[in-house]
Amino acid sequence: MKSKGAIQFLFIAFLLVCIYQLSFTWVTRSVEEDAKIQSNGDPVKEQAYIDSISGEGVFDILLKDYTFKECKERELNLGLDLKGGMNVTLEVNVADVVRAMSNNSTDPTFTRALKKAAEMQKESGEDFVTLFGRAFNQIDPNAKLAAIYSTRELQERIKFTSTNEEVLAIIRVEAEDAIDRTFRILRARIDKFGVTQPNIQKLGTSGRILVELPGIKEPDRVRKILQGTAKLEFWETFENQEIYSSLDQANTKLRTLLKKTEPQKDSLSKFFSQSDTLAGSDTVKKPLASSDTLNQKPADTTGKSGSLFAQLGMEKPDTDTSLLSKLAGDTGDTAAKTFSEFTNENPLFAILRPALVQDEKGNYYPAEGPAIGFCHIKDTAKVNRYLGMAHVRNTFPKQFKALWTHKAYDENGNFLQLVAIKVTSRDNRAPLEGDVITEARQDFNQMDNSPEVTMIMNGEGAKTWKRMTGENIGKSVAIVLDDYVYSFPTVQGEIGGGRSSITGRFTIEEAKDLANVLKTGKLPARARVVEEAIVGPSLGKEAINAGMISFIIAFILVIIYMASYYNHAGMIADLALILNIFFILGVLASLGATLTLPGIAGIVLTLGMAVDANVRIYERVREEVRAGKGPRLALADGYKMAYSAIIDGNVTTLLIGIILYIFGKGPIQGFATTLIIGILTSLFAQIFITRLIFEWLVDRKKNIHFGNRLTENILVNAKFIWIAKRKTFYLLSSVVILAGIVSFVTNGFNLGVDFKGGWSYVVRFEKNVTTQEVRKVLAPVLAGAPEVKTFGSDNQVKITTKYLIDSDSANADKVVEDKLSEGLQTIAGNPFEIMSSQKVGPTVAADIRTGAVIAVTLSLIVMFLYILIRFRRWQFGMGATAALFHDVMITLSCYSLFYSIAPFSLEIDQAAIAALLTIVGYSINDTVIVFDRIREHLGMHRKYVLGNLMDGAINQTLARTINTAGTTLVTLISMFLLGGEVIRGFCFALIVGIAVGTYSSIGVASALAYETIKEKEVK
Repeated sequence: MKSKGAIQFLFIAFLLVCIYQLSFTWVTRSVEEDAKIQSNGDPVKEQAYIDSISGEGVFDILLKDYTFKECKERELNLGLDLKGGMNVTLEVNVADVVRAMSNNSTDPTFTRALKKAAEMQKESGEDFVTLFGRAFNQIDPNAKLAAIYSTRELQERIKFTSTNEEVLAIIRVEAEDAIDRTFRILRARIDKFGVTQPNIQKLGTSGRILVELPGIKEPDRVRKILQGTAKLEFWETFENQEIYSSLDQANTKLRTLLKKTEPQKDSLSKFFSQSDTLAGSDTVKKPLASSDTLNQKPADTTGKSGSLFAQLGMEKPDTDTSLLSKLAGDTGDTAAKTFSEFTNENPLFAILRPALVQDEKGNYYPAEGPAIGFCHIKDTAKVNRYLGMAHVRNTFPKQFKALWTHKAYDENGNFLQLVAIKVTSRDNRAPLEGDVITEARQDFNQMDNSPEVTMIMNGEGAKTWKRMTGENIGKSVAIVLDDYVYSFPTVQGEIGGGRSSITGRFTIEEAKDLANVLKTGKLPARARVVEEAIVGPSLGKEAINAGMISFIIAFILVIIYMASYYNHAGMIADLALILNIFFILGVLASLGATLTLPGIAGIVLTLGMAVDANVRIYERVREEVRAGKGPRLALADGYKMAYSAIIDGNVTTLLIGIILYIFGKGPIQGFATTLIIGILTSLFAQIFITRLIFEWLVDRKKNIHFGNRLTENILVNAKFIWIAKRKTFYLLSSVVILAGIVSFVTNGFNLGVDFKGGWSYVVRFEKNVTTQEVRKVLAPVLAGAPEVKTFGSDNQVKITTKYLIDSDSANADKVVEDKLSEGLQTIAGNPFEIMSSQKVGPTVAADIRTGAVIAVTLSLIVMFLYILIRFRRWQFGMGATAALFHDVMITLSCYSLFYSIAPFSLEIDQAAIAALLTIVGYSINDTVIVFDRIREHLGMHRKYVLGNLMDGAINQTLARTINTAGTTLVTLISMFLLGGEVIRGFCFALIVGIAVGTYSSIGVASALAYETIKEKEVK
């Protein structure tokens, strides 16, 4: 084998990278096990322990000591279906943006167009702005959008002469901008949840945002926070010097209050052990005050905007700012105290380090600016609790309010600053809110070309801003979003006209982020939940157990089968299988991808496909050995002759995996990800690694057996007649497909909630229940009888309803869940638990249906084109595509025929579409093997009768077909029986499809190719 050294190097490098990536998962699991032991099963103490070591090094690899937080970010992600949590898709209400840009116009054509566009969106995948423009034109082709949008705020961009297309382009830019701002706001809010490994991403250009929150236990709170309107405010601030004495008094008062209760060890032991002294305590050496400045922004007469002022910042010495050092002083008395003693004496200052600076003589004094201290992120809740105590609160001015900064300012991201806000109004509202902002953008300072932020306000805001800045020259104004301080620039002078610049030590990205924050109040855009899935932790744990058990059993069965059937060669294939699983997990971890329950199914399916590559090679090697070739030559020719079919089969499946990834979502993308990775790693492991092992053994003259007495000659001289019986196959297939069509016309399909929209709940009762009983108690509260089906055991049901699914109310989710609980509680003496829930809005359901049709159609077209190009005969392409269509139709027929009688869920949903596309990939894989051998025979035996030639090719590949289908079906049957109810229907479809696909490769694809290839072509 050429390039043996390169392959060996690649193997070792790949192995080391996978070990490195998976080691983070091992470390985090070890730490979490320690947390369980330390907490004695108390979840609160367990979380406190995890928080306390979040920033500590737990994995030292010499070059870097990774903290637990960094390890957690790099560990192998588990999907919500495996560990529980909440998956939410929010849709930004672009209609709000379109309406707000018009200053809430009441023009009849405009309002009708908005309403019509909203209706059109329910059945269309196009963006709202496009639909709005179309609706507006349909209602009145002569109407001009410019007449509606020529507002004061848009007068520089939209003229009365602007065409509708030009206006729509500007609206589209603003809509996309609103979606970006909403995305940033949601990301900031999610960061405050304290959830491990949250995921938030924009979904293409649909205006939808996906949010995944593992382990969340308060879905109502999540919905409220995610759907809440952003609150942007401008606040006056206190100077640190004005508050420090109050802070000192609060510390004293708190000491008195806490001494009345039993002292408890503070969680700050992460900073100091009991033997640590105050003099040796950690400090943060970054200045605590913001260096941002707020300047007048002059009117731009040149067409370019920029500040006339240079950047001004308050410089502070880079010295120790810890109060602990100050308290130590010259006496050394405090330095001798233990941390526990210091905490008892200074309960507030032990966790909130005051903002102090040191002069040249070593004296400490309060730093300038509104930042009064800093605190470890994990202790902010305790500081809030302390400052919220009535007696402690009374030590501060009545106008005082404390807010935390949005971002950590230390390098490790562990500390937040506490900013002193001054409340000057009687109603406790901010003097200025974000709705006065008309424009905010990242700009460059004219003096030194440094990044800055330009901010423009409307007339009302400009008046308030002038007064506010005039009264606070030399002080800071805090820019607050959702009660977190994003910036607190120092006012350099009174700012009139509403044009301001914020300068500071910004990077371009930081300036853009601040500009986006300022623009949040410009155009309100609600984000509403259009799709949601909640998996309870107990169901997630069950899914892990079921998935792992089925996976392990399937893996063991495949290993035993290969070793038994192929002897020594089978053991080498097994070693490659083990490495392949390791590689898949390593790649998943390195990419930050998520392992889902369908993803485990994808790995199991990959096992079958990985075995397929070895089966093809081994059967070819057997043929070469039977032809009298020696071990080395037989191996070389066996691999060489099998490459073509292996590449063809894997490429076609890879194409299907890519289509699945593009058009699928959530767990289906997880399945596609593992399938794609598995195909690539299996090619490497099952071809190159096994080849290296074989050549190593041959070089050492070791005997290699590719079978035993029972298996060595199975189906070697098969003489089955296939082509002559093709009409029997046609009849058999036609009967099944016709039965399916009749069933579809009379019964239809059992569409899943993601195809028809609605709410779906899996509910587990303590005792067995009947579906009729559940349907009866829910009919009155859900305005009609929902669909109720047994889901797994007799004490578990799946409930589907469309009650309030069209409601725009932010609390519709809670209302439906409350109504569900209200009805189920009437079943006396049978407690229940909602194990999981799912919501799919009408627009999302329409998009999913459209995507499914596109995915299936595209996959058939791609397969036809690939076979046409690869085999250069349209007859092969037509036969293969017809066989794929046949496989899809029979599988769908089974869905329609059996969904009402099967003891498990047979819904047409995204998982079913994933199964269909996987079947397409697997079936074409089988067909390619047969066609490849037929093509080979056509080239060698020109004088043969076509039917005999094709029969011979099919018989020669029969052993491979049975072995591959058998091992794959064994793995899938294991998943079907033991993998849990969630993927049982998915596995059933794959079992049916793979069995049918194996049959169609012989009985349909080859037969149809025979019908269309003229006999004279091979005579």
